Amino acid sequence: MRISNEILMYFRSIKKSANDVSISDPIENDSDGGTLTFLDVFSDEDTMVEELDMKIRAKQLRRAVAGLKDQREKEIVVLRYGLTGGRPLTQREIAAKLHISRSYVSRIEKHALSNLREALQEKIDE
Repeated sequence: MRISNEILMYFRSIKKSANDVSISDPIENDSDGGTLTFLDVFSDEDTMVEELDMKIRAKQLRRAVAGLKDQREKEIVVLRYGLTGGRPLTQREIAAKLHISRSYVSRIEKHALSNLREALQEKIDE
């Protein structure tokens, strides 16, 4: 928000004094002596599209995980990737927590990820 205000103030100030504006014109300087240009501000807008795409994909993934029919698969995926906000656990940690072998955790995880891929691919194909 601050940057957009600075841009508006800059445009207002140069509107009276000049007709030409370059995309590489500095808008402001930081404490380290670096400059912020219009190009920097415009290129930041590109990340907004990427962030929106990431949010959409994350929402689709959460729905796909919630849609897993096997509760153990769901629990292992959630624990393994920290989907409830906790830290991701290793297969060994999950095995100890669920009192099963690490190799069994690996098989269940592999099957769950396959199911998730199918579910997400179906969403893409719709």
